[in-house]
Amino acid sequence: QEIIGGLTTFLTMAYIIIVNPSVLSETGMDQSALVIITCLVAGFSTIMMGLIPKVPIAMAPGMGLNAFFAYSIVLGDGVPWQTALGMVFWAGILFLILSIFGAREKIVAAIPKTLVTAISVGIGLFILFIGMKNMGLIVDHPAKLVTLGEFTPKVLIGLFGLFLTIILFLRKNNGAILIGISVATLIGFVTGQVTFPENGMTFNFDISP
Repeated sequence: QEIIGGLTTFLTMAYIIIVNPSVLSETGMDQSALVIITCLVAGFSTIMMGLIPKVPIAMAPGMGLNAFFAYSIVLGDGVPWQTALGMVFWAGILFLILSIFGAREKIVAAIPKTLVTAISVGIGLFILFIGMKNMGLIVDHPAKLVTLGEFTPKVLIGLFGLFLTIILFLRKNNGAILIGISVATLIGFVTGQVTFPENGMTFNFDISP
């Protein structure tokens, strides 16, 4: 049961290895380096969760904050990604200090539950909007800013995977996300919409002084 649970969690979260570097690389950061650091951060954090608090919780970069980092701070406000990473570092230090002195729990407890729910929904809708844009369902428009795109095979496969995941989730299927991603990917391979790189995935790093 533990092996199946761990394997299911890994396969469900594995998309972050591709999606997180894809989002952050739009700021000008090196995508190959982002793939490596995403794996290292997720692996290290998950191991620490097992060794220190001893809880079976997997950790990985959050899709809400990385999208906010890329599209709002860097691309939206024009902040260089180096400066934005510095902001992330100091935010982490501040969060650590608040956690050590117990202030974080008091701040969270002071926030109304309705606002907490609204924040979660807002982040979810923001990620959904980005996903629909990357899918091609939503495209740029000079007057209305956004408009409905064409229903290409890529869009139809993406929508099928999304609705399949929603249906399975409503039926309380624990593998809803994994099944939705797997089925959509399989259909993409069969229809030629998804292909492996000809030379595989390569990573090039300049380690010269």
